Amino acid sequence: MLPSRTVAALTFAWLLFWAMMIATAVQDFARHGGGDLWKPILWESTSAITSTFLLLAARRHTQRYDHLLGTPLRWFARQAIGLLLFWIAFVPLAFGMRHAIYALVGQTYQHEPWPETFFYEDVKITIFFGLFTAILFGVLSYQAMLNERVAAERAQASLQQARLLQLTQQMQPHFLFNALNTISSVMHSDVERADTLLIQLSDMLRATLDTGEQHQVPLELELRLLRGYAALMGERFADRVQIEWQIDESLMACPVPVMSMQPLLENIFKHTVERRRGLTRIAISVAREGDQLVLRLADDSGTLASEPRETSGIGLRNLRQRLGGLHAADAALTLTQLAPAGVQAEIRLPCAF
Repeated sequence: MLPSRTVAALTFAWLLFWAMMIATAVQDFARHGGGDLWKPILWESTSAITSTFLLLAARRHTQRYDHLLGTPLRWFARQAIGLLLFWIAFVPLAFGMRHAIYALVGQTYQHEPWPETFFYEDVKITIFFGLFTAILFGVLSYQAMLNERVAAERAQASLQQARLLQLTQQMQPHFLFNALNTISSVMHSDVERADTLLIQLSDMLRATLDTGEQHQVPLELELRLLRGYAALMGERFADRVQIEWQIDESLMACPVPVMSMQPLLENIFKHTVERRRGLTRIAISVAREGDQLVLRLADDSGTLASEPRETSGIGLRNLRQRLGGLHAADAALTLTQLAPAGVQAEIRLPCAF
């Protein structure tokens, strides 16, 4: 089935073709001294009406063979049915209308004997039908190519969406595992703190449920998840961590990959805070630079090894894959060693807000 726009274009081209045929016939008739201009108009109009009717009839019958477009010889062979229909029906229908209209005005339509008329008209019809069929083959083949491309793109998009969903779902049990470990580490020594941690975890899980199966969420919801995780870990390391937030409130509606900042904060706690007894300062900022949204998490004590194991962890590996799946080269995640100490993680995303 051709798109309506393509059908409209073909219809316009068909009407334009017959308008040109009628105009040419009228000019030729007048040049040879003809006075009744309605006659060439009648001749070409009856040809146009008959051709349109027979082509539609032939197309209705032969469109079932469009699956053979990949084997042109077989497809063209099926179109011969339409040519046979033209050979048999064109002259009786077109010339029958001409005879009837001439009779209505009291005249007689003169033409060559029927055998010669059939032969002459069938030769013209064969050339005409061949050109039309070739054009139709080109249009249908092009449309089939477009349909295959669209189907392939849709299949690829569906595959990518499924992969993104899988990656997002991987994050949730990984995050939950780390949160439960945090609670487990304090539940035997400080029941009240463990209870507080459970309440904070509950709030985070409720926020996580709000994301549903979305791949991207507004920055506001992402920060809600991040603040919950920060509060949870802050309870565990109450005297060893200090977090500073620098958030541009005008960017809250900007979409970001769900749970994209949490694994970065988790890495700071896992690879820096847990290994130190002193205070670790963490700066979390969200700003806009040009048409990019920049998310930064930096600490003042971490060390980035030459081949950091952080980049091989499930959190960052997962995040890199999701960024690539959502934005390709338009998004980036980088880790930078700060001086004299500290590591900065930065995510750059496109933002049209």
